[in-house]
Amino acid sequence: MGDQQKKTGNILSNVSPPSELPSFITANVATAGAEMAMTQASSPIRSDEANTKKDETEPFIPTTFSPAIPPSKDTSQSASSVGGVGPLPEGPSEPMNQDFASMILNPEPVAAALSPITQGGSALFGWMKGAVSGGGILQKVAEKAKNSVDTIVTTLDPQMREYINSGGDTEVIVASDKDDKVRPIREAFQTVFGKATVIGLPAQAAGIAAQPVGFAAGLKGAEHRINSIRAENPRVDDHLPVVAIENFLVELFPSQWFDAGVILLFDYAKNILLKTVTQMTPIPLPVVAALQADTPDDYLLRDTGFCCTVGSIMARNLNTPHTEWHRTYTSVARSEMILAAAKTIATLYKQATLDYQQQQELTTAASGPSAAGGAAGGAVAVPTPTVDDGLPDSTK
Repeated sequence: MGDQQKKTGNILSNVSPPSELPSFITANVATAGAEMAMTQASSPIRSDEANTKKDETEPFIPTTFSPAIPPSKDTSQSASSVGGVGPLPEGPSEPMNQDFASMILNPEPVAAALSPITQGGSALFGWMKGAVSGGGILQKVAEKAKNSVDTIVTTLDPQMREYINSGGDTEVIVASDKDDKVRPIREAFQTVFGKATVIGLPAQAAGIAAQPVGFAAGLKGAEHRINSIRAENPRVDDHLPVVAIENFLVELFPSQWFDAGVILLFDYAKNILLKTVTQMTPIPLPVVAALQADTPDDYLLRDTGFCCTVGSIMARNLNTPHTEWHRTYTSVARSEMILAAAKTIATLYKQATLDYQQQQELTTAASGPSAAGGAAGGAVAVPTPTVDDGLPDSTK
């Protein structure tokens, strides 16, 4: 047993020591350094060879100047031709040292090139001219932009509407200076005519009760207002249409009374007379009984109505301002009622004006040379109307 252990010995003692591992780092670094040095040394030679090969394969192409205007067209003249100095020397070998600022270009090529555009009958300028004038697309765009701006301004400040839409060929006089009458009449005419100047002037209905009763009394009160303003105010001439508004009470059904307003338009120069009635407002019977009780028997104008207005009693009972009792009582303001009826009057007046103009044209064409001779001979005297001639006999 002991001999066997001696013969065998330690297992690790029989293993030979490891051999040395090969080192690759030292050899690679040295090789890489040598190759880098050789590459750097040979790079100038290779670059020279590449340039030489490029020169051999790619021939040199000289650059040439290609003028936009052919040389046969003489486009430059020396300033000496104008100032008196001799012409510039010609020749390919002599360089040109003349200052370019002193050269004058011939405008003929430029004018010939731009002539299709600058001519009045060209397609471009003809399209622009047609687009701007005669209701073209540009004019429509401008009008659309203006209307948009006007809408924004009037939305932010509604009072600007009367200033923006004022002007034009239409001027109307309202026989009243109250805002709840003038404002809806102005808005109605500006809506129908586009632009219109509407002015309110004070006028009184003489000879009519404070509260007219019946259609006839209301119409008579409007007529008196028109006659009064035409007679007393020099601002109103025969060529200005006058609009008057007069509210009245009427018993349409037994024991059922209504408040309404008559709107009357009279144009003396064109002999146009138009009238309509606003929306009616029912009046309670006790209010009418109070008006009858407050009117004395010896009231001079009792045959045309009452001495007190229905608005004064309605405003007192509703505890509201005198001009707001319609809105408080029916949720419809008096100005809204007048506006709806005034639009009807404005539309009818516009159509009547067009008919009058057509009739005048037909009359002038039918009269022929006699009318022209009379106009050339002198002005025709036109009689000045008086207050009694203001309205037709049928409306008095």
